[in-house]
Amino acid sequence: MNRFVSAFAVLSTLLSAQGCSFPVKSGEAPAQTQETPGQPSMAQMDGHMEPPQPMNHGGSSGGEHNDPSHGNSGTPATSLAKLTVSSNIAPNKPVSLVIDIRDSAGKAITNFDTFQEKLMHLIAVSDDLEFFSHIHPTYKGNGRFEVEASFPKSGGYTLFSDYKPAGQIERVSVLKTAVTGTASPAPAADINLTQTFGNTKVQLALPEATVKAGKEVMLVFNVRDTATGQKVTDLQTYLGETGHLVIIRQSADLKASDYIHAHPHGGTPAGEVHFMTHFPQPGKYKLWGQFNRNGQIVTADFWVNVL
Repeated sequence: MNRFVSAFAVLSTLLSAQGCSFPVKSGEAPAQTQETPGQPSMAQMDGHMEPPQPMNHGGSSGGEHNDPSHGNSGTPATSLAKLTVSSNIAPNKPVSLVIDIRDSAGKAITNFDTFQEKLMHLIAVSDDLEFFSHIHPTYKGNGRFEVEASFPKSGGYTLFSDYKPAGQIERVSVLKTAVTGTASPAPAADINLTQTFGNTKVQLALPEATVKAGKEVMLVFNVRDTATGQKVTDLQTYLGETGHLVIIRQSADLKASDYIHAHPHGGTPAGEVHFMTHFPQPGKYKLWGQFNRNGQIVTADFWVNVL
């Protein structure tokens, strides 16, 4: 108990997406609780067990698939993820995050495959979707990943942890934590589809004025130089792709089904990155497109209403 001031543990059923690798303001990021056998008692935060649900992905080749979670045998793939925080989280104070990955029997999963150039991609968002961070925990062995992170304001946070047990399909676990203090109201959503980030201006082009749920849609990001207004020619790959797109549906209790990751199409003109995806249900969605402009990661965020 004296080793940790407080710790938060979440056990989460993981979604798996076969045949599709995925990594992705910016960074670089009711149910049952139980003690981990053989370890000291810890203060814990309630988490939830989620049944396998479809995962929405865009493919690198431009394909789109929405597969139920399953393992190599065709049965649901289930794992457990536990998040431990080394101290109470205060706004803008670095804190150590520890994520332990176990199989459904509680045994540590010890071997992981590299995908999108990393063993784990951790997408952290505030529950109001104002904050976004994409970070990469370091594997310490015996199923344990560690990373230092900071969170800008009081309130709840959801962490989407992506990883791939060796020889298996990729999985996403949903972890929850909170920053001490009283959460401030979120500002009104900025629905402007053109945003400026330093010397880079990014415009999101939608194929139609109204985006419909369940309908495939091509999202086009036009990346221009702020000073010249011309499309940039210095985009480089980021984590093996020309760009990454994370989409999360606004919800009072974020779940894996609210999370979408799309991969870019190849062969697009300079200064453009195209993503094919679809929004599974109506609602308000936050989009974060990430691009590497000459060594600097630009994270462009937009709100989209889906009917």
